[in-house]
Amino acid sequence: MPQFKYEGRNIKGQRQKGTVTASTKRDAVIKLRQKGIKVTEISEVPPTLLNKEVTFGNAVKLQDFVIYLRQFATLLKAGVSVVDSTRILAGQTDSKALSKALADVEEALRGGNPLSAATAKHPRVFPPMFVNMMKAGEASGNMDETLERLADHFEKVHRTRQKIISALAYPIAVGIIAIAVVIFLLVAVVPTFVKMFADFRADLPAITKFVLKASEVMQAYWWLVALGVFCVYMVFAALKKRKQSKYYLDYALLRLPIFGKLMQKAALARMTRTLSSLFSSSVPILQALSIVEDVIENEVIAKVLKEARDALEQGQSMAEPLKKHWAFPPLVTQMIAIGEQTGSLDAMLAKVADFYEAEVDAGTDRLKSLIEPLMIVLLSGVVGTIVTSIIVPMYDIFNHIQQ
Repeated sequence: MPQFKYEGRNIKGQRQKGTVTASTKRDAVIKLRQKGIKVTEISEVPPTLLNKEVTFGNAVKLQDFVIYLRQFATLLKAGVSVVDSTRILAGQTDSKALSKALADVEEALRGGNPLSAATAKHPRVFPPMFVNMMKAGEASGNMDETLERLADHFEKVHRTRQKIISALAYPIAVGIIAIAVVIFLLVAVVPTFVKMFADFRADLPAITKFVLKASEVMQAYWWLVALGVFCVYMVFAALKKRKQSKYYLDYALLRLPIFGKLMQKAALARMTRTLSSLFSSSVPILQALSIVEDVIENEVIAKVLKEARDALEQGQSMAEPLKKHWAFPPLVTQMIAIGEQTGSLDAMLAKVADFYEAEVDAGTDRLKSLIEPLMIVLLSGVVGTIVTSIIVPMYDIFNHIQQ
């Protein structure tokens, strides 16, 4: 929450100055007035590394944003004004970033700005889709219905995203555990047997020699392995920030043997759901496509959408560029073509989104049931190989001792 530096006089007329924490300048003045201080000068303290709020990615969690949309729609339906609704929601939301943004929005609303313009100043809290749909809702006069539609949209997007995360979480978790177990065995367990093998001058099998060498390398260069993993992560993160390199990363993801189809269906579900929501709110088609290009989070799909937008600007069909690309199955292109011909593009896109959301649900369930035994076998195989490489020469040593 921002801090404000002030100067003023108390009830005795004595001069006072200091700092106060508040959501907005107006709230700071009210807070000081309640303490009996009449403010003569007040200004916001610029954020520093010590008081700056650091956030990564989206500032507000999707579930917090959905709750805000639902509550906002309920308040408007109950006859509460937009300004008062914003003030109420700023005080009761659990998200600090959303609360701060809503306080600024309230101040802008009291200054005569429309909600769409006030929220557009906070792009990390209010996405372009929200701003444009609010603009359409303000023009049509049914903001409550627009907010309900937005809440439904973000809920479905969140559900699909969580399904993908849950499908990927298990193999990633098991993979991390497997790596941790292997490192522990190589660094802490295997070295205890090295001296014993050397004392007995045992003839070690090839697998044991390999494991002992791996243990030796891991003990000497573990920091290099950790640095390598960190460097790979940083390079991957840097590549994702550049459009051109991200295009190739997204292309590779969509072409993966098992996960590629699932990622493709999730991207198509997100694209069609977003377009359907925007069209239902009377957002112009060219503007809607431009918004989806920014929020789709897949550069392969975004590139084709740009081509579709260019085709529309030239008076051609939106479906034509999509038909020529492998990422768009016939179901999508045919439904879009029918929607263009019948004037029911939003309804057709909603049906496509329902279909692919159901496909993602079924696909993630199948994937988890397939991956779980495979990952268990993989983990057992890796650990079993290390343990076997130690046990086999130990049996030879015991037999030698008994003889």
